[in-house]
Amino acid sequence: MLNTVITGQATEKTPLLIVHGLFGSARNWGVIAKRMSHDRQVIAVDMRNHGTSFRADSMSYTDLADDLAEVLHAYGAPDGTHVLGHSMGGKATMMLALTHPELVKSLIVADISPVAYEHTNKPLIDAMQALDLSKVEKRSDADALLAADVFDAGVRAFLLQSLVVKDKSWLLNLQVLEDEMPKIVGWPDDITSVFDKDTFFLSGAESSYVSRDHRAATKDLFPKAKFASLPDTGHWLHAEKPREFEAALTAWLSRYDD
Repeated sequence: MLNTVITGQATEKTPLLIVHGLFGSARNWGVIAKRMSHDRQVIAVDMRNHGTSFRADSMSYTDLADDLAEVLHAYGAPDGTHVLGHSMGGKATMMLALTHPELVKSLIVADISPVAYEHTNKPLIDAMQALDLSKVEKRSDADALLAADVFDAGVRAFLLQSLVVKDKSWLLNLQVLEDEMPKIVGWPDDITSVFDKDTFFLSGAESSYVSRDHRAATKDLFPKAKFASLPDTGHWLHAEKPREFEAALTAWLSRYDD
């Protein structure tokens, strides 16, 4: 089973499952998980080939959804759990809702749509693979070396959360992530199921990952979808505007708290 981090105690309120995006981990969501756990239990995971979860050759969304279903069978609520996913994690949670709807009470998707994308994250994988870890004694060494290929300091800081300096290793299965990149940025075109429960698509207003052109495809699969965006925010909306993100998430969950 996926490495699972549980924050807070079980209460009368439905628990929340948080699923990170590509190159991420449960650790990236630790602050938000802690803040959201004041009145409900929060479950976060390391996806396969990320963090301390198991390594596998496939990154298909069907397989990722089955991984999440196993976690919810173990830790979720009997009548369904609120599920939040960002980016790759958003696609995985959408597939979970479509294939295991009984496990999901409501779905929150952060800055991704159920469509295939043309971009690739291979340059970031190349940069991480090219990093000479023998020259890294502290995280600042890695940051300086990575800066030659990854110019954005925020992106470098995010990637370096998955570097274990003392072991000189990555908590990412980089080769499989590279091999499976077409599946990660893609989306199956043979889906016939529909998730007819409440779904909230929250995006960054400045992000290129979500557009109004995606809404028809989204509504086809998620007919009860609601849409909102955070102003002046990009793809990593939960990191750029954490308080605003938490407020939107809290408002959504409060619909079920009466």
